Amino acid sequence: MSAADGIPLSRVLVVGAGLAGARTVIELRRQGYTGWVGLIGAESIPPYDRPPLSKHLLDRPAPAWLADELATDALDLADQVLLGTAATGLELTADQVRVSTDAAGELTADAVVLATGSTPMNPWPTARVLHTADDAAALRADLAPGRRLAIIGAGWIGAEIAGVAAAAGVEVTVLEALAGPLPVLGAVGDLTRRWWESAGVDLRTGVRVSSVDDRGVWLADGAHVPADLVVAAVGARPASDWLTGALTRDPDGSIRVDAQLQPLNGSPRVRVVGDLARRRSARHGWVSGGHWDAALRGPAVAVAGLLGAPVPEDPAPYVFSTQFGHELALYGEPGRTDDVLLREADDGWTALWFAPGTERLSAVFTVDRPRDVAAARRLFAAEQVPALDRALVTDPSTPLRAALRG
Repeated sequence: MSAADGIPLSRVLVVGAGLAGARTVIELRRQGYTGWVGLIGAESIPPYDRPPLSKHLLDRPAPAWLADELATDALDLADQVLLGTAATGLELTADQVRVSTDAAGELTADAVVLATGSTPMNPWPTARVLHTADDAAALRADLAPGRRLAIIGAGWIGAEIAGVAAAAGVEVTVLEALAGPLPVLGAVGDLTRRWWESAGVDLRTGVRVSSVDDRGVWLADGAHVPADLVVAAVGARPASDWLTGALTRDPDGSIRVDAQLQPLNGSPRVRVVGDLARRRSARHGWVSGGHWDAALRGPAVAVAGLLGAPVPEDPAPYVFSTQFGHELALYGEPGRTDDVLLREADDGWTALWFAPGTERLSAVFTVDRPRDVAAARRLFAAEQVPALDRALVTDPSTPLRAALRG
């Protein structure tokens, strides 16, 4: 079999056994690839889904196995599976790729799909993180009613942990350096502040952490936040350090890729999926791959490009979350200077971002509004960025599609 650029394609190696890696193996077989497929993953257990680690930290102790979630076992579809094996280096030659590992020596293939995900950032060695099933198990074992938990960061993960912990009777304090919760949403994120307060969470924004020790958190102003355990939820960095000089990386560790998820000016033998990729979107500019939906849908694009098949449509960025009993969804990319309009109803609300002074929609954020979620999904599936009548969108009784221009 030959790839898009005519290179022989008898061996494909997938590096990373999370959602993006498992989906890549499945897509290779679904799209008709019959050659050898290898899968390696740093964790020693089968692929599992990460969102339940925070969303269901306390009520779902077993990992959400991807074989069940995807109704297909990627391990059964691969010819060689090496779990508990971390990639340590990549070498690209004219006729093959070589991946060095810490436990299985060097592996060779005609093409490689990089899906090694991300690594949580944690400047404080005493603090914990929530990224793996082992992290979740350890945190779950130590959370109990009356225990004091401090969370550094009020983003998606921090909010989810705070909600489930507070509901279980844990005393929760959340420390956020920026002005409000869910800072990626700008001022819109502050509209969720009342949820934290209603749940009994002590949310402190605009505070800087100086250090963490076994007694809690010390703030830059000298204040001390006592805690029995501390979780750092301040984001993640693409796990690309192992690539050394093989590929050009952005300062944050991500790899810029084209519409086929091939590294820019890179080898046609390489595709990058999931958290590692920074994809050029015709509608949204440079899009980070650091969310579940990118890991779910990106592999179909990468495999199609690798096999020379038509590449699926340009997917809109999408994030979902469950916080304090509310269902949240974000489509598109909010711009810092965008105009924001609110669409408020008794059963929830929606925020819409527009390019300044225009009717071009940049992003839609919904809270408990499933109809708006479905509408946003359809709007951002179009070839062009949608344009909506601003005068109509603030009326929650008007379907979003009815406000579509043209």
